[in-house]
Amino acid sequence: MTESDPITRRPMGARRFGRVNWLGLYTLSRREIMRFMAVWQQTVFAPLMTAGLFVIVFAVALGRGDREVMGLPYLAFLGPGILMMSVIQNSFANTSSSIIASKMQGNIVDTLMPPLSGGEILAGYLIGAVARAGLVALVIGTGMALVLHQLPTHPLVAAVFVVLGALLMGGLGLVGGILAQKFDQMAAISNFIVTPLSFLSGTFYSIEALPPVFRAISHANPIFYLIDGARYGFTGVSDASPVLGFCFCLAVVIGVCSLAWWLLRSGYRLKP
Repeated sequence: MTESDPITRRPMGARRFGRVNWLGLYTLSRREIMRFMAVWQQTVFAPLMTAGLFVIVFAVALGRGDREVMGLPYLAFLGPGILMMSVIQNSFANTSSSIIASKMQGNIVDTLMPPLSGGEILAGYLIGAVARAGLVALVIGTGMALVLHQLPTHPLVAAVFVVLGALLMGGLGLVGGILAQKFDQMAAISNFIVTPLSFLSGTFYSIEALPPVFRAISHANPIFYLIDGARYGFTGVSDASPVLGFCFCLAVVIGVCSLAWWLLRSGYRLKP
């Protein structure tokens, strides 16, 4: 008897060597993009307002940006960190809110019943996360250019780390949304894991100012490398090697997305 895919109910051999369901992938991706674009005031404009408030508060609190960090004016140092933190939070929110809401409302079956493999479902959700993160990065980056007169020194490097951040946190959002059984559990993951990792990752300071123990802990945090890589892309200055950061983040992205794929493929906590 041929083993079948628990998501699509099709023979696994046929799916493994068959063609990609491009129409289904496009439909799922479009649904994810239209879902956050329907409330663009919350998903795009709100992160811009939050980033602006962070810049204003820190500029006033630290002497209107006269302080320097790593040889950079503080606002030039702060801007890329704020941008990447917004990317991280929005890509995580996009996938986690989508899947947990579908589970709670009972319409997750609309995603599971079409002939989509676990990899195609994963790709559809991640495309939505990357689209939202890229739009947020573009809006905040435009604001940085207009207000702070700060343009990327290495735009390709900045774009690569934005995409890596979106894939990492989009995959983590999928894992969290699948494992969580109610909104309270999802909020706990966001409040006690995602927020501390993003705030304690060199967004507002150089990790060289930390004691050796905390500096070593920061080097184990993938979000530190995402923020540091984005800072290098905008300013040409970084705490760590951008190549090391890219390799480390890529390895974590592969691990997190592989876990998300396995959960989607097995249907764990997804099937009614």
